[in-house]
Amino acid sequence: MIQAKVQGVASDKFEGVRNQFQTHLDTGADIGASFCVTKDGETVVDLWGGYADVAGTRPWEKDTIVNVYSTTKTMTALTALLLADRGELDFDAPVAKYWPEFAASGKADVKVSHLMSHSAGLSGWREPFTTEDLYDWEKATSLLAAQAPLWEPGKQAGYHAITQGYLVGEVVRRIAGKSLGTVFREEIAEPMAADFHIGLPAAEDNRVAELKPPPDGSISADPTMTETKKLTLTNPVIDVSATRTREWRGAEIPAAGGTGNARAVAMIHAILANGGAAGGKQFLSEAGCRKALEPQIEGTDLILGIPVRYGLGFGLSGPMSPALNEHSMFWGGYGGSIALIDMQAHTTMSYAMNRMEGTTTGDMRAISLAMQAMPGLMA
Repeated sequence: MIQAKVQGVASDKFEGVRNQFQTHLDTGADIGASFCVTKDGETVVDLWGGYADVAGTRPWEKDTIVNVYSTTKTMTALTALLLADRGELDFDAPVAKYWPEFAASGKADVKVSHLMSHSAGLSGWREPFTTEDLYDWEKATSLLAAQAPLWEPGKQAGYHAITQGYLVGEVVRRIAGKSLGTVFREEIAEPMAADFHIGLPAAEDNRVAELKPPPDGSISADPTMTETKKLTLTNPVIDVSATRTREWRGAEIPAAGGTGNARAVAMIHAILANGGAAGGKQFLSEAGCRKALEPQIEGTDLILGIPVRYGLGFGLSGPMSPALNEHSMFWGGYGGSIALIDMQAHTTMSYAMNRMEGTTTGDMRAISLAMQAMPGLMA
């Protein structure tokens, strides 16, 4: 195998980022990855390197894309924020205002904000659910609409690992008359020429990097799990090999199935970091962007088991992210991908990779690259 070299653009003041990225490739911390930073809407770091396959035969190219799992949630949240900014969606309204069937089983008062902040009590399906069922939008959403909450909505946070995308996505579909992936593509990705997809066309399959599962394999049940946690994380068990299938890639799984790279994620979130404007176009008002920062719930997450502080679709500064300021937000994906947005500094950072770690909230690879970028951003 030829030694992997970092490719892309980073000025001298970001040389530390390039060196850190190269270290990850040299040590095997990364097989292939991408890292991007924007400042005031301009891309200041855009790096990629390594290999798109585990065997190391296919280089990670400039246009390589990869499944980023829950970093997809940030795109779903942005789409909802866009509709809210236009006055089409009210986060304080009951979900049933837009989706009447959702009122079943005591959920008439569950708000859209509860869906956005992982506090709706619908973190998993009660009925047995398979990976193949994730590709059936009608089944996924109708079961959630019919079932009773797993805990009292609005009272506690519990990570809606897969279900959040179907819940928010169905609200968007009822309002827009189009799927969430379609609204996202037409209103955000295409106008920005951003290479991120919720529902990947088959013609793009040749560009997708191959994920290597974390060392401990997939998330599985253990005897100490609560019933709620078991339903959330193992119904169905997340099988990384599914991301290599056309069915997974082509389906709209708006909490976990998005395909893109760090450049696309950082570019898109420049909208939020810069008062709603990016690429010469105003997508949202500044007030509409800042809605994401409004705290919704905090405490120990019932699923993750760690202290959290959630806004509308994003994690906020708090115990799990002490380095963030009050104008910042983030989200991470299973395996290590991450998106960081700072509205005060007008910066975004993103990392996407194919060698997964057993984490759902980002890991030290992304954090070390972000730390190396900070001096350059402040220079």
